[in-house]
Amino acid sequence: MDEFFSEIEETRLNIDKISEHVEEAKKLYSIILSAPIPEPKTKDDLEQLTTEIKKRANNVRNKLKSMERHIEEDEVRSSADLRIRKSQHSVLSRKFVEVMTKYNEAQVDFRERSKGRIQRQLEITGKKTTDEELEEMLESGNPAIFTSGMWRLQPGTVADGKSLHGLLQIIDSQISKQALSEIEGRHKDIVRLESSIKELHDMFMDIAMLVENQGEMLDNIELNVMHTVDHVEKARDETKRAVKYQGQARKGAMIDRIENNMDQSVGFVERAVADTKKAVKYQSEARRVSTVVPARPPRLSSLRASPPVSLGPCLPSLPWPHPNTCVGLS
Repeated sequence: MDEFFSEIEETRLNIDKISEHVEEAKKLYSIILSAPIPEPKTKDDLEQLTTEIKKRANNVRNKLKSMERHIEEDEVRSSADLRIRKSQHSVLSRKFVEVMTKYNEAQVDFRERSKGRIQRQLEITGKKTTDEELEEMLESGNPAIFTSGMWRLQPGTVADGKSLHGLLQIIDSQISKQALSEIEGRHKDIVRLESSIKELHDMFMDIAMLVENQGEMLDNIELNVMHTVDHVEKARDETKRAVKYQGQARKGAMIDRIENNMDQSVGFVERAVADTKKAVKYQSEARRVSTVVPARPPRLSSLRASPPVSLGPCLPSLPWPHPNTCVGLS
């Protein structure tokens, strides 16, 4: 069990680190959105954070799946150890889903706000677009489509012999270089973001299935702790009886056997007490973790929330990216 709890602690620390990175990413999203032309270093920092989150998330996902396989192999054995393994695996799976769901929500919010900035810049230039048209532009992957037609002369704006002068006036009045740069920059941000959303989707579904399969385990943690405490009490009773019989027994081989039994019983007490302490520690974490399981993702082109879909009695629903754009992690 010591090796198991060591793996649990390592995985928990990785999830905590991912949570910290998500909060840092949120701050960088805000900085990028607040600046017309964000600093290159800010975008580089965000790119590094995104890479680190994906790396750690992959490690956690693989570790949880490995734990699940070992639990399934030991399923034939009904023991306190197995119940503890199941409950701790369930706690970590749910915590991981919670953290990664917050990350997904931050990404979707950043995409929507970036899209809004592009739409406002286009309106300033006189090029109004609907949400559907803007989505088609974003999915085209070609930033030039945003400014096509902006440089054409409008009827009645250019006098004879002054075409160049008229064109410059249109450029100055309708769009500046800064606005053009912002539109293209926001488009690139969205393209990178959508790539990350696609890569993370399969991971979400993997872990969501783990949580669904073990949905009842979290509810049984307190019962499992109580069972472990019962084992402690039984072991203590055995120890007391061994001490009692030792005082009444004759000297010789009988005493040796009793002392040996008493040593074993004390060992059971120590192990049970240690397991109880660890189980109680993780029980408190389980009560803090709210279950968030992703439902079927909506169309990526609109990123509007789908109708709630529940994966189980203890699993609320939540919006997802478009299934047609979701690929596995590399």
